[in-house]
Amino acid sequence: MFESPFLRARRELCDPSAVKRSSSWWRFGVAVLLVSLFATVASAGPRERAKHLHDRLVGIPPSPEVLDDMADLLETEDPVDALAAADLAMENPTFYDTALKNFVTPWTNVDQSVFAELNDYTATVIGMIRDDIPFNEVLSRDIVYVGAQQLITDGVIDSAYSHTDNEHYKELEAARVDLSDVDVLVSMPQSGLLDTPLNTNETAGVITTRAAGEAFFSAGTNRRMWRFTSMNYLCRDLEDLKDISRPADRIRQDVSRSPGGDSSIFQNHCVGCHSGMDPVAGAYAYYEWDDEMMRTTYSRGNVQGKYQINATTFPFGFITEDDYWVNYWREGQNSALGWRGEVTDGFGAKSLGLEVTGSRAFAVCQVEKVFQQTCFRPAESVNDRIVVEQVATIFETEGYSMKRVFAETALYCTQEVVDPEPSE
Repeated sequence: MFESPFLRARRELCDPSAVKRSSSWWRFGVAVLLVSLFATVASAGPRERAKHLHDRLVGIPPSPEVLDDMADLLETEDPVDALAAADLAMENPTFYDTALKNFVTPWTNVDQSVFAELNDYTATVIGMIRDDIPFNEVLSRDIVYVGAQQLITDGVIDSAYSHTDNEHYKELEAARVDLSDVDVLVSMPQSGLLDTPLNTNETAGVITTRAAGEAFFSAGTNRRMWRFTSMNYLCRDLEDLKDISRPADRIRQDVSRSPGGDSSIFQNHCVGCHSGMDPVAGAYAYYEWDDEMMRTTYSRGNVQGKYQINATTFPFGFITEDDYWVNYWREGQNSALGWRGEVTDGFGAKSLGLEVTGSRAFAVCQVEKVFQQTCFRPAESVNDRIVVEQVATIFETEGYSMKRVFAETALYCTQEVVDPEPSE
């Protein structure tokens, strides 16, 4: 006899032995979440719940037809149907053109501004989420999303993708094209772009998009790329990763070992960030943003000059000779980030991207960001944190689907549904 997920969840809550027999430990947590969800929203009618869910995901009310369909799905109180209702809401083009664009845009610029224009980084994340491409490939896959050639043929836009400007995406945004349409926003390999400097092994998802290069490879020492990768995909800034117990052998020459003549400052402060950051930032040693050409360049086999900047500050410091990286944070306090696999080092940005997205912290971070987006608040209460961990596990075990994360968190966040308005 078929047993719905909701009924199975209720049975497992009442029968501890059933929980022990469950094939995955997280099923019990999900059961708690599902029962809590439907118990809480039971007082509100399915139409009110449907509207609230649509508003949280898309930011605008649903059409009458969509509202009816979502309400019908929610009325069954079956968790599978509830997820289907959320999926139905996410079919609205506004989810991609506005909600997702606003969600992703701050990741693409140093100011973390939501007001930046559409670019290849933003479009690629939107496309990956739309097409349910496993999001743990966001920092490693050879992929970029561009406007379809047919848009140029039909005169909707004039400019094709270019490595040297953002006109293509500015025109897509100005034309208000439907980013939810698979025939409008299409994927292609970065290595297949005209005049690309990269082969497929040198691409690294959004890291090697033009927008990321302009924002994070420009000037500096390429440490900025690591900092914003960590902030966006591990939800941790450098201060959060600070650990003075890590080896200092790969800290570069430009870092003074006695700032202001006091070596204790280096030992107790500087080493905390640089001992972990410098070893991983070596992955970007061949990338540079060229201000004259307005594009990212790649010096295959030759370390960019910025890695030797201020070499006389401490001549005995580490000299970067290739794009080798090593993760010293797999030990010490940052082992709590849940690094996985046996590989602790590698060469290039692609392999480092796999290291980051393979961690537990990556999964939790994505859920936390979506939680903030759909709940309009950070996950702070005990129940919130339980749900974040549960949804992160679903994310990892169900193909790293970001749409599933949006659905799960929005359903949780709409528990406190407003009471139906009294009829006149």
